[in-house]
Amino acid sequence: MNAVRVRFLAEVPGHASTLARWHHAQWSGLYEDWSLQQATDELRDHATRRTLPTTLVAMDGDALLGSVSLVEEDAPELRDQGDAWLASLYVVPAARGQGLGQRLVRALVAHAAAQQVARLWLFTPEHAAFYARLGWRPQGSAKLRGVPVQLMDILPA
Repeated sequence: MNAVRVRFLAEVPGHASTLARWHHAQWSGLYEDWSLQQATDELRDHATRRTLPTTLVAMDGDALLGSVSLVEEDAPELRDQGDAWLASLYVVPAARGQGLGQRLVRALVAHAAAQQVARLWLFTPEHAAFYARLGWRPQGSAKLRGVPVQLMDILPA
């Protein structure tokens, strides 16, 4: 994993379609009417910039290993909660358990700080302990399409 680099999707925009397939397969059940085409369009848009909304990717050479996004809204039901969200943390199964998710989260929080984001939010159905170890604070719970999720925040510094 030492050769893995965290980069902006804007540096490797050809990976947007692959990421969209991964993200849609992983999370489409949480979003009503979120199509693969919408996921693809969102990531192609992220691939045009390094500012909010954007996506960071983990690359080992040319191999895509994971991603995390910085978005203005992660779920319409939660839009009143905050205006900057960590979203779509994904690591390919073969690369899990090696600290790559932590690297992506830390890189995104650092980028949010550089973008002067005062408060960053996320929701997670099952990984609250992972985020808590990285400094995220529990801020209540909600349901997305019947799935309970933990809301968490962090103050990027």
